[in-house]
Amino acid sequence: MKKIYIIHENNEWTAPLLKWLEELNLPYEDWFLDKGILDLSAEPPQGVFYNRMSASSHTRNHRYAPEYTGAVLAWLEGHGRKVINSSRALQLEISKVAQYAALNAHGIRTPKTVAVVGKEQIIEAAKKFNGPFITKHNRAGKGLGVQLFQNIDVLRNYVEGPDFDEPIDGITLIQEYIVSAEPFITRCEFIGRKFLYAVKVDTSQGFQLCPADACQIEDAFCPVGEAKKSKFEIIDGFTNPILEKYEKFLEANGIHIAGIEFIMDKNGQIFTYDVNTNTNYNSDAEKVAGIYGMKAIARYLGDELAKMNI
Repeated sequence: MKKIYIIHENNEWTAPLLKWLEELNLPYEDWFLDKGILDLSAEPPQGVFYNRMSASSHTRNHRYAPEYTGAVLAWLEGHGRKVINSSRALQLEISKVAQYAALNAHGIRTPKTVAVVGKEQIIEAAKKFNGPFITKHNRAGKGLGVQLFQNIDVLRNYVEGPDFDEPIDGITLIQEYIVSAEPFITRCEFIGRKFLYAVKVDTSQGFQLCPADACQIEDAFCPVGEAKKSKFEIIDGFTNPILEKYEKFLEANGIHIAGIEFIMDKNGQIFTYDVNTNTNYNSDAEKVAGIYGMKAIARYLGDELAKMNI
């Protein structure tokens, strides 16, 4: 029997999707690809394969899950199976360098970024920036390695000190710091390469921007003298010409489901800095807006399964 296969390495992030698949009475199978055995002489089962592999898998002791998933996707695609978020999508998920090159190729502006291997080279690369800059990991997710530096001396103390956070793939990015008029970024969600909604994410508390409920110790915060508010807020009726560019970018890169994040500087210029092919949603924000990303994904996967003539 044909099924929907969910490829991932994080049960907490996948649980909301499985709940909707069950509610919609859609047949599915959970493929937790932390480790396993892949017989290349065997033929894959029939169905729709949804790749939700995460760039941050190594932070959950699943160091080689992306590499194993890459092998499985190559096997599936070699047999002509329907893969949602292809092997190309995985390539972009685990490399911001690849992301930025692909975004730039579609006329989508990204912040000035220099990729570096080696601690001494990090210091040297930072000299290319006139103002504040940030560091981040090339294979990241969850804001891994993101720190703001005002000058090279502070960076040198960090890089040469005991708290330096070594990237899992050895590649550190130095990136210009984009100053926005207000402390927030915008994340645009796409399902079936079509825009679903945009969410405003408050950045005043730092760079931990994962919207999944499992990432949030406490979604709401209450600064002194201010009313309680949510870190995530779905924007009603969001429109922007960037959405058309994003949809074309997704089409060209084998990405069906993703969240794309951008920041707008003080002059109104958009800088796109992250593509999340393992997208998650914040339940509190969705409840307020009355729109549910995982439900939309479940329906989309069901529609794709129904199209199969088997």
